[in-house]
Formats: sequence, structure tokens, C-alpha cells
Amino acid sequence: MFGVGLFAGTLGAILGIGGGMIITPIITLSLGLDIKYAIGASIIAVIATSSGATIAFLKDDVLNLRVAMFLEIATTIGAVIGAILTGLISTRFLYFLFGSLLIFSSYNMYRKLRKNDEVYHSSTPDKLATKFKLNGSYYDKNLKKQVDYQVKHIPAGLSIMFGAGLASGMLGIGSGAFKVMAMDNAMHIPLKPSTATSNLMMGVTAAASATVYFFNGSVRPDIAVPLALGILVGAPIGSRIMQHLPAKTIRLIFIPLLLFLGLKMALKSFGVVF
Repeated sequence: MFGVGLFAGTLGAILGIGGGMIITPIITLSLGLDIKYAIGASIIAVIATSSGATIAFLKDDVLNLRVAMFLEIATTIGAVIGAILTGLISTRFLYFLFGSLLIFSSYNMYRKLRKNDEVYHSSTPDKLATKFKLNGSYYDKNLKKQVDYQVKHIPAGLSIMFGAGLASGMLGIGSGAFKVMAMDNAMHIPLKPSTATSNLMMGVTAAASATVYFFNGSVRPDIAVPLALGILVGAPIGSRIMQHLPAKTIRLIFIPLLLFLGLKMALKSFGVVF
């Protein structure tokens, strides 16, 4: 469990995802654990990944704290509404909708990769981003220079974040991929601050639902504790590795991941599970 946590924490911190999608298939298929306890462990994993990675990203001033808190409002509202609407909207329709969105996002990322499109400045700064002081700056350890960037399309980012929260509340899935997608594709935030900021936001979202899983008996300490310890070691390592990787390399890892998640969700809407 410690080894699984170490791997999931490292990869989760690099990509800005919770680690649940890595942990759940490993401990259910390879170790034969009941899915109920796997889901409980994955929630703890998200919080541990977020905690371990966020400390490192805050120290290095990579994540955008103002963007995280601003977007978390939409995610939280979406999660609450999603929990209320559970059962009222067809889950098959939602799986197809969100799966299609992820597939489209993987295509957008691939197009950005081919064009080497990493434009962070615009001649016309976004008025909302300027008003709420969302524009940021970070030191890229791979490029060895300070990168200033301007946040764009705030309403679009908020809408995607609301949808990510809705998906979390209604389908019980992690939404780290949606968060990175919203910041990178819609809001034109560089990929490294996007993944760093996503790590912080995931922990806030997961902490709200963790108590439910704890009190319904889904969290087993003998599984969650060694898993969390492994993640707390792996997440800071992943956060250091991420800062030295070229953005292109992170995209090359992220594109097949988004495509896999999108296909999995879209096919699940037709009853095909893999």
C-alpha cells in the first residue's frame, strides 16, 4: 500500500490529478480489495496528494492561490447542486456528456502541442482577471526564467469548474482532469501553474466529502494510513519533478490520460465498462 501510494502521489502531483484513478484500479484488480474500500481510500488519497504537493508548490510560488479560491466557489456550488440532483438526471447522459468533453479537451491539448502554443500575454488584458487580480507569475525551472501570464475567459473557466463540481457531486468522480483542462485550455493559464493550482483545489473538494465516506465505514485505517503515508512522500517528489519537466512532456503524458478517461466515461454511458 505504501508503494502504491508513493507511485500515485508522484504521478498525481505531476499531472494535477487526485491519484484516485490510479489507486482504485490497482488495489481492486491487483490486490483484490472491495470497491467500497477502494473508493474510500481514493478520497483519502486525493487529500493526501493535495496536502503533500501543495506545500511544495506554495514554497516555490508556482500555484495561483487567488485563482484557486476564486474557481473553488463554482466547483463547490456545482458539487452541492450535483449531490441534490442525484437520481433526477440520467447518469448515462452525464457520463456521455463529460466523457465527450474530455475527449474534445484531449484533442485541444494535442492541437496546442503541435502548434507549440504557449502564449501567456495578450494585447488586451481580461477585465475580470485584472479586477480580481488573477494574473500571475512563476519561475520555470526548466526554462530557467520568470514567466508572467494573463488569465483569460473567466466566465468559461467558472462554467467548466461548475460542471466539474456537478460531475463530482452526481457521479462520485474526481474532477482533477476537468480543473486542469479549464485552466489550461479555457483560461490560458500555463500548464505548470494549472496542475499546481488543481492540486490545491482537489483537496478542498475532497475534504468536504471525506467525512461521509468515513462515517459510512468505507475508510479502513489499515489501508488508508500506509497509502496516505506513501502519497505524502511521493507528492512532494512529483511536485519537484514537474517543475523541471518541459510543458510539452507533461502534455504528452496528459493527452492519453484525458483520452482514456473520456473514452471510459463515454463507453460507460452505453453500459461498456473496462
